Amino acid sequence: MLAGLAAPALAGTASTQDWPDARASDPKAMGWMVGSPPPPERTVRFDDGSYFRFPAMRWSVSHFRELMPTTGVSRGLGAPAPLPRALRDDIDDVTFTPAGSALRMTWAQSLSANYVDGIVVLHRGHVVYERYFGVLEDDGQHAAMSVTKSFVGTLGAMLVAEGTLDPGKRVVAYVPELAGSAFADATVRQVLDMTTALKFSEDYSDPDADVWAHAQAGSPLPKPEGHTGPRGYYEFLKTVRKQGDHGHAFGYRTVNTDALGWIIARVTGRSVAELLSERIWRRIGAEQDAYMTVDSVGTAFAGGGLNTGLRDLARFGELLRNDGRAGGQQVIPKAAIDDIRRGGDKDAFAKAGYGKLLSGWSYRDMWWVTHDDHGAFMARGVHGQAIYIDPAAQMVIARYASHPVAGNDANDATSLPAYRALAMYLMNTPRDAAQPRP
Repeated sequence: MLAGLAAPALAGTASTQDWPDARASDPKAMGWMVGSPPPPERTVRFDDGSYFRFPAMRWSVSHFRELMPTTGVSRGLGAPAPLPRALRDDIDDVTFTPAGSALRMTWAQSLSANYVDGIVVLHRGHVVYERYFGVLEDDGQHAAMSVTKSFVGTLGAMLVAEGTLDPGKRVVAYVPELAGSAFADATVRQVLDMTTALKFSEDYSDPDADVWAHAQAGSPLPKPEGHTGPRGYYEFLKTVRKQGDHGHAFGYRTVNTDALGWIIARVTGRSVAELLSERIWRRIGAEQDAYMTVDSVGTAFAGGGLNTGLRDLARFGELLRNDGRAGGQQVIPKAAIDDIRRGGDKDAFAKAGYGKLLSGWSYRDMWWVTHDDHGAFMARGVHGQAIYIDPAAQMVIARYASHPVAGNDANDATSLPAYRALAMYLMNTPRDAAQPRP
């Protein structure tokens, strides 16, 4: 989910369409935005919505800062933290059975099936696999989409662990401007775990869903003449209405993260982008600045606006795997990491009606927790973005993608089994047997 235009201008909401495959839709091969100027049929624009129509969006997700206003997430002036490399030649041939299929698939085939733009695998802190496709390069940046939520949720969990934020307090204790909204009687914990009861549809396949009104409000483009609705993320939050009882069921709603971002900004005096830089990005030895898309008044999109380099995404995952430690320092309080890993209310999560692949999962501090025997947990974003952390396998997977379908149910069947298969393979295959290369 990201700031943009109304639903018809956005791409990839129906899983039934016969999309061109990864090779046919490769943005480099198609020549998007090549030339001075590029030809009209290969020009991508923000103002007409073409930037997020498939297959043009495969170019856009690696070039958002060229199309819309952004704010920086500085890495500071220090040297990047080393990321040791021990690349393996055997991972592409790892096989697994996709959910709902009887046919085996290789790891390499799964990357194509999921329109992967870039992927890094860390094992025991070493890069064992790294691939880039299309227009994403190793020094480029890519939209994290809703993986952003897990960064913001982590900041929230840190503030709770430090006593700056009381999870039992109502949202209005921190942001009284939300007194007339659905968030008025919700607690901070209910926002963190998305157990708020909101009249808000996040169905990307429905052009009339509230999620598109939210995107329209957050768009930095001038509003049409006579527009009387909200003109930014904070203004939109005031319009969200309640439906049901808070705390009863999990409901994935991007506006929860925007509300958390407002709470964080209010209690710290820092924007989400500034706090992310100060508390995490400068402290993990990131090799690139990150950036976030913003609305018309410069409010960073907490629900999905982060863009990073791929290796830095992996560094963040490794920080979580290592109990919040990096460079010999406790960057994230261990209590916050423990809270994330414990997960949330599985009964509340089950009421959301996810399919078999997510059965037994929960949601905590804006992380998806599997509760499997490896203790795996992950960050998830539309169109295939992911951080997958398997503590038992000492593995972190950071993936950027541009799948034509927004919902993760379009790629879970060939992603989640692949992640698990690779974890088992790395646990059971000695490093020296794989002939690591520098």
